This record gives sequence, structure tokens and C-alpha cells, in this order.
Amino acid sequence: MTRISEAFKNGKAFIAFITGGDPDLETTEKLLYTMSEAGADIIEIGIPFSDPIAEGPVIQAASHRALEAGCTTDKLFDLVKKVRKKIDTPIVFMTYINPVYTYGKDKFMSKCNEVGIDGIIVPDLPYEEKGELAPECDKYGVDLISLIAPTSHERISMIAKEAKGFVYCVSSLGVTGVRTEITTDVGAMTKLVRENTDVPCAIGFGISTPEQAADMAQHADGVIVGSAIVRIVGENGRDSIEPVREYVKSMKAALN
Repeated sequence: MTRISEAFKNGKAFIAFITGGDPDLETTEKLLYTMSEAGADIIEIGIPFSDPIAEGPVIQAASHRALEAGCTTDKLFDLVKKVRKKIDTPIVFMTYINPVYTYGKDKFMSKCNEVGIDGIIVPDLPYEEKGELAPECDKYGVDLISLIAPTSHERISMIAKEAKGFVYCVSSLGVTGVRTEITTDVGAMTKLVRENTDVPCAIGFGISTPEQAADMAQHADGVIVGSAIVRIVGENGRDSIEPVREYVKSMKAALN
């Protein structure tokens, strides 16, 4: 059993996202330990990229800050390797196809395996083109996590049948960001996913409050939160450790 599948064994999973290197790598390291201690079942690290097309303004700004501070993919690999000595929480990279190509597909996945990255999410890699990365992911035991959007319709069952790690169900159209309300029929989405796979499904995009998390958890095996955490980091910088700890605790409690 993989670390990711283990994460869904103890009730609803809380999946927390931060942008790697924002505001600096030292703070990212502390945040990884803190979120793990506070109850995050899986941690997503966004690799900062100059053109993060799936991201809203909050995560775009974080990506810019991280790049300005000198964060690179290699520095994040080194950081994960260091953090892995202390925490066993599953860690997933969220990135785009361009940085993976630039790094070299085989080299990138080999490095993920070496440092202890459990999975990878690539929002701009459509299901129909997953063959671009799937062989390298399989070779090195890295789960290529599929995204399912509200507009996927007849593709949902097709995508779910081949899913690895967990299925990332996108709750809202558009880019990442906090939403005051989520109007998508996520129940219908997750029902279709479950009819086609035993792989857990988690809902993300727009979730920010404990109430939203509890509501979404009724339909899924886990809840993903990114922009709300990244906003706390953006507002508090190096002093974001304790505010993030309290936030993760409150969100995890809401799922239980």
C-alpha cells in the first residue's frame, strides 16, 4: 500500500497546498513540518512557475515571490529529501508540463522517487495526453494524479478507470481561489467517479472554510485547500507558521 492510499484509511483526508519557496525555503520547510503535525494527511507543494495557468491571483503572486526569492526545482527536491527524514506524510508536487520537460521527464521522475515524492499533479496535461508522462511515473513509482473538472461529463468514467493515487475533483470552473459558495453538483461528479474506480476522490478549488470543507467531505474521501493557506502565508510571511498550524487544525477537525 502506498503512502497516498494509507492517507485515506483514517477517515476523511485533509490535503493542504503551499507554494514551494514562498516566502523562502526555510519557511517552506517549517510549514511542511507544521502542517504534518497539525493533521494534514497529504501535502501538495506547488513548484513555482512563471506561467501557472490554472492558478488564481493568490497562488500566482506566491509563485512570483518564490521565483524572486530564488526557488528552483532542484532546491525543492533537496528540501523534500531533508524533510523526508522527519515526516512520513505523503507529499505531492503540483507543477506544469513545461518545467518537467525542461528538467527532463526521466530525470524528474527519478528524482521524485529518490527524495520521496509520492505523486504529481499536472493541470495542463489533458487525460488524452497522459502518455507523455505516465510511463516515467510508472517506472519510478510516482502516482500521476488525474484531474476531473465539472465540464468533463462523459470523460469522467474514462479518466476514473485509469486513476492513480487519488482523483482530484475540481469543484469550480475557472482558476484556483477562494469561493464564497460552490454551486457545482459535486455529488454527481464523485458518484460517477466511485462507480468506475476504488481510488479515493478528493475535492479542491475554492474551499476555504471549515463549513465548506465539512460540506464537501460528505461527497468525497478528502478535501484539498490551497489558496486559503497560501493567502495566510502571503499575509504573514515568515510569521505564518502558527496561523497556518491553527488553520490546518480547524480544517482537519471539520472533516472529523
